[in-house]
Amino acid sequence: MLVKEYRICMPLTTEEYRVGQLYTISKHSHQESEKGEGVEVVKNEPHEDPVHGPGQFTEKRVHLSSKLPSWARAVTPRIFYITEKAWNYYPYTITADRHSLQCSFLPKFSIYIETKYEDNCGDSENIFHSDKILGDHEVSFLDIAFDEIPERYYRSLEDPRFFSSAKTGRGPLREGWRQHTKPIMCSYKLVSVKFEVWGLQTRVEQFVHKVIRDILLIGHRQAFAWVDEWCGMTMEEVRRYEQETQEATNELIGLVAPAISVSEVGQPTATHSAPASAPSTPLSDEAPEFLAPPKARPRKKSAPETLTLPALRERAGAE
Repeated sequence: MLVKEYRICMPLTTEEYRVGQLYTISKHSHQESEKGEGVEVVKNEPHEDPVHGPGQFTEKRVHLSSKLPSWARAVTPRIFYITEKAWNYYPYTITADRHSLQCSFLPKFSIYIETKYEDNCGDSENIFHSDKILGDHEVSFLDIAFDEIPERYYRSLEDPRFFSSAKTGRGPLREGWRQHTKPIMCSYKLVSVKFEVWGLQTRVEQFVHKVIRDILLIGHRQAFAWVDEWCGMTMEEVRRYEQETQEATNELIGLVAPAISVSEVGQPTATHSAPASAPSTPLSDEAPEFLAPPKARPRKKSAPETLTLPALRERAGAE
C-alpha cells in the first residue's frame, strides 16, 4: 500500500468551500457524462455517525469504459466502472472505506481517502495522527495556480493565474500567493492506494497516485474558477442544484435515475457518509512505462484511435 498526503490551498474559507465543493462536483460530473458513460448517483442521503455527527452518504458508479486510454481498454472488460462510497462530515470527509472504492473487475485494487479542511495555509502537522499508519508517508503541496496539469485538461478560463472573481475580488493568483492571500484554507488529503498483485503493485500504485494528483488539481482549480457561479448559494440551494444535476446526469448516461434524497437531516441509513472529495477525470491516454508495448513492436494500423472527450463530443455532434 502506498500512502501520500496532499495539501491543496484555496483562496476561500472552509465554510465557502463547503458549498463550492458540492457545486463543482455536480457540475463537473454532468459535463463529463454522456450516453452510457459518466457518474451514476446510486444513493445520496443523510446519515448520522456517533463520532462525527450528522453527515451525508453518497454512493456512485463512475462508468469509464470509453474514457479509458487505449492501453487500459485492451485489458479491461467492455463494462467497466468504479464504485465510490463516501461520507461527508464536513470539515471531515471519507471517500470509500477500506473495501468500497473498487474497480468492477479488480477485487485486489482499492483507494481510501481521508480529508480534513482547515482555515490555514497548510501548516498543520500530523493532522491525521499518522502514528496510525505504518511507516512515514510523503507530504506534497499542490499549487492550483502554478503546478502543471495535463495539457488536454487545460482551460484558460479556469487558470487561477489569470482568473479574477467579479463577486469576491479574488485573483488572479501570483507567485507566493499562499503566503499573503486572505482568506485562505487548505484541503488535507491522506490517500492510500492498494493493488495487491505481485510484480505490479509498486508501479500501479505510483501510477494511480499520479492520476489522483491531477484530479485533485483540476477539481480545486475549477472550484475557484467557478466561484462566481456558486458564491452566495445557501446549503439548501446547492443541495437542490446537486439533486437536479444528478438526476439530469443519470438520464444523460442512459440510466434510470434513483430517488435521490438530499435533505440535510434524516434517519441514519448507512454506516458512514460524503460526496466525492474531487471530481472524476478521465485517465491519461499515455500508458505507464511498465504497461507500454515494446518499442520494437510496431502498432497495428487497425488499432483504434484514442479520442479525447472533446473529440468524442464533436463526432457525436456531427452524426
